[in-house]
Amino acid sequence: MKKLILGIIIVLMALSPIYGASGFAITLGQTTYTNPQLKSTTMDYFQSHTDKNVSNATLKLITATEVNQIAKNITGKNYTSNQIFSSAMVDLSYNQGIKVDVDSSKISVVTPKMYANALKSSGIDNGYVVVTAPVPSSGEAALAGVLKSYELAVGAPIPESAKKAATQELYTEDQIANQTGQNPDKIADLFEQVKNEVQKQNLQDPAQIKVIVINIANNLNINLSDQQAQQIANTISNSQKVQSDLTAFKQQLQSVSSQFNQSNGGILDQIIGYLQSAFDYIKGLISGQ
Repeated sequence: MKKLILGIIIVLMALSPIYGASGFAITLGQTTYTNPQLKSTTMDYFQSHTDKNVSNATLKLITATEVNQIAKNITGKNYTSNQIFSSAMVDLSYNQGIKVDVDSSKISVVTPKMYANALKSSGIDNGYVVVTAPVPSSGEAALAGVLKSYELAVGAPIPESAKKAATQELYTEDQIANQTGQNPDKIADLFEQVKNEVQKQNLQDPAQIKVIVINIANNLNINLSDQQAQQIANTISNSQKVQSDLTAFKQQLQSVSSQFNQSNGGILDQIIGYLQSAFDYIKGLISGQ
């Protein structure tokens, strides 16, 4: 009997990587989730942007408390429960890097490139992301929902330090775009190029990063004040410092993505293989072989 129980435990452990993560997740803003009409409109939008059945996605609401916990002391905003409309969908079967689709008819501030930058700072380098809201929204609070969707899809938590660094980055991009009058995507390009160079040189010192910020900004014809260059350098420095906290999440993301990048038949074959192995193992124990 002990051997039988041990066998069942081994089988469950083998199956847990498949069932511990959904690979396909949706988070709805608290107000959207609790309003049937808004929820239906949002789910219809997601359905129009995927060939999967959204009713099969892992679904969770994102609360004002969760948004404020990440944004606290960064954006200076404190959201109430009736202000959280932004919603997100994440599909890990997309295997060509990060693809972000933002409903520009509703999300007015944050662009796809800005979300992609923030996600990369959170250790996320692949997946299909859709962001929308049933009413006009800035999209800043949606990052909390996007990160939660990834946690559900991956089946592992993103460290709070990384969430805050990503939120800080998104907020700083928005500030710099407003202050300089530059197109938000051009500012996102600046951040992306600086981060690539900083990662290549493995830098964390804001003073060294600031030099890179100034050089790349000049190449892009973006005029920055000394204070703005320092703000960008500090933000990217923080993103660099939290990368070591993301090792476990990155490993789980890679593992789950490789599973869900297979065809449905491939995943089904894998499950059947596990079940057949389990059956043979248990049959052997019972027969005394």
